[in-house]
Amino acid sequence: MPTVAEQLRVAREAQGLTIHQVADITKIRTDHVRALEDGNFGVFAAPVYIRGFVRTYAALLKLNVEALVVALDAELGQTEKFREPPPLTSGQKGFLDVLMLQLSRVNWRVALPSLGAALLLLAGFLGYRAWRQQRAQDPLNGLGPGIHQSGAGGSGNTLPLPPARK
Repeated sequence: MPTVAEQLRVAREAQGLTIHQVADITKIRTDHVRALEDGNFGVFAAPVYIRGFVRTYAALLKLNVEALVVALDAELGQTEKFREPPPLTSGQKGFLDVLMLQLSRVNWRVALPSLGAALLLLAGFLGYRAWRQQRAQDPLNGLGPGIHQSGAGGSGNTLPLPPARK
């Protein structure tokens, strides 16, 4: 049975398409089209790119896409680089990783206005408490004893009266 690369190349040549025409139509780079036709899958970073490119290329050539992808998976399973999927993370999750994951799940269009309203209510409540506490205090509390000294000639026993009006 021919390999995936051979099937792609033969189908392209049968339809009279050049590699540059395939690249223009599929928007796959020409070096990637050549790598697919040569069976040189090592130039790709991950198997997901290979599968996507083969699907696009096979659809253009009107080949059986599903059968080609199954054959591709069998071929990739024989290579060392693509035998196992790469790990998504390279270690244990820390506190910051978990925190960022939870923050990414928050609907910020709802959370920010709600948080703003809660802060506004908290500021209003604390302002009201401070106003009530300040109002309840005696303004003369903490003043020392005051001594009234009358002007010259006063005995100091009575407070001076305001002048009488005429």
